[in-house]
Amino acid sequence: MAKDSAKSLSMIETFSEFKELKNIDQPTLISVLEESFRSVIAKMFGTDDNFTVVINPSKGDCEIWRDREVVADDEVTNPQIQVGVTEARKIDAECEIGEDVTDSVEFASFGRRAVLNLRQTLQSKILELQKAAVYDKYKDMVGEIITAEVYQIWKKEILLLDGDHNEILLPKTEQIPSDFYRKGDSIRAVVVKVDNANSVLKILVSRTSEMFLQRLFEQEIPEVADGLITIKKIARMPGERAKVAVESFDDRIDPVGSCVGVKGSRIHTIVRELRNENIDVVPYTSNPSLFITRALSPAKVISIKLDEENKRAEVYIDPESVSAAIGKNGSNIKLTSKLTGYTIEVFRYVVDGGNAEEDDIYLDEFSDEIEQWVLDIFKEQGYDTARRVLAVPREELIKNTDLEEETIDNVIKVLNEEFAE
Repeated sequence: MAKDSAKSLSMIETFSEFKELKNIDQPTLISVLEESFRSVIAKMFGTDDNFTVVINPSKGDCEIWRDREVVADDEVTNPQIQVGVTEARKIDAECEIGEDVTDSVEFASFGRRAVLNLRQTLQSKILELQKAAVYDKYKDMVGEIITAEVYQIWKKEILLLDGDHNEILLPKTEQIPSDFYRKGDSIRAVVVKVDNANSVLKILVSRTSEMFLQRLFEQEIPEVADGLITIKKIARMPGERAKVAVESFDDRIDPVGSCVGVKGSRIHTIVRELRNENIDVVPYTSNPSLFITRALSPAKVISIKLDEENKRAEVYIDPESVSAAIGKNGSNIKLTSKLTGYTIEVFRYVVDGGNAEEDDIYLDEFSDEIEQWVLDIFKEQGYDTARRVLAVPREELIKNTDLEEETIDNVIKVLNEEFAE
C-alpha cells in the first residue's frame, strides 16, 4: 500500500499562540494538539479510528491521513471508512478490493465551523494544562515564602501576580492589621493553600500564620537555617506580639542571643517585616513549669501549680509584676497559654505576716549550708529566692529539679529554719 505525497495543512494561525507556552513541555503540547484534532474529527464523522494525525510544531502545521477500505463502486455505504475501487485507484493504482488505501485530508476542507471548534478545544485544553502546571509548581511550595506584586486591591482580598504572572490571593484575614499596600508594591507572604478543584485554581498566601514567622527566622538567622537552633513552638497575635520558643543542642550556642543578635540587629529585620510586631524569644524546655515561667517573662513567677490532666496552671506572681504577666489586653498571658499549651490563671502571691520582697532571701545566701550545685539547679528552674522555693509543693520541686527526695527535704528544712529564726 502506497501513500501519495500529502499536502501539509498550514495551521500557523492556530499554532502560533500555543508554541511558546511556559510550563508546558513540547511532548505534552503535541499530545494535546493531536487529541484536539481527533476530538473534532470524531465529532464530525462519529469516529477517528481510521485517521492519523501528525503534528509538526516546528513548522506550525499538521498532516491528517485517512485509511479507507477499498470496495466495489456500488458497495460504498460509508464514504468516511470506505472508498470505491475506481476512486481508490486514483490514489494507488495498484490497490485491490479488500485492501486499505490511505490519502491525505485537508482540515480546512472540513469547514470554518470545524476550525473554530478546534481552536476552542485547544484553548480549553491548554488552559487546563497551564493550571495543572501552576498547581504542580505551587503545591510543593506550601509553607514557603514567595514575593509577588500587588495587581488589584479588593475589600476582602488582594490579587497578586508572581514573576510568571500567575494569580495569587492574599485574603484580608491573612493580612497583618496594619498592612497597607498600593498597586505595584511587592509583598512577601507564605503559601498556605493550593487548590485546583473543578479546574478553578486558587493559590492562597498568608502573612499572619506562625509558619510565615518561622520562615522569616530561617531566612534571617543563619543558625536556624543551618539547623543549629530549632524553633520548637510559635504563638502570634499578628502585628502586635509573638512568642517564639527556641532550642539549641549545642551548649556553646545561646539560642536566644543568636536569634536576637547584638542590640537586636538580627531580629530587627523580622520585626520590621511584621509591622513592628513585638517578638519575645523564649528558651524552650520540656519542663512545663519552667517553660511557663520563661514564657511569662518579664513577670516574676513565685510558684506554679499544674493540673496536667486538664492542662491548666495556677501561676502565683509577684504583686508588682501581675500587670506584666497579663500584658496589654491580656496579650502576654494569651500567648503564653498558646505557646505552652496550658490554660493559665494568674494569682497575686501574698505572704502572711509580712511583705514577700522584704522577708525573702536569695538562695546564694545559703551556700554555707547547701551545696552550690544544688542551689544552681533551683535557680535554673526559676526558684532564686527562699520563699519562691517554699511556695512550691514538695512533689513539684522533686519533679522539676530531678533531685533526690532527701536533698529536697534538706533544702526545705534549711530554708524553713531561716524564717523560723
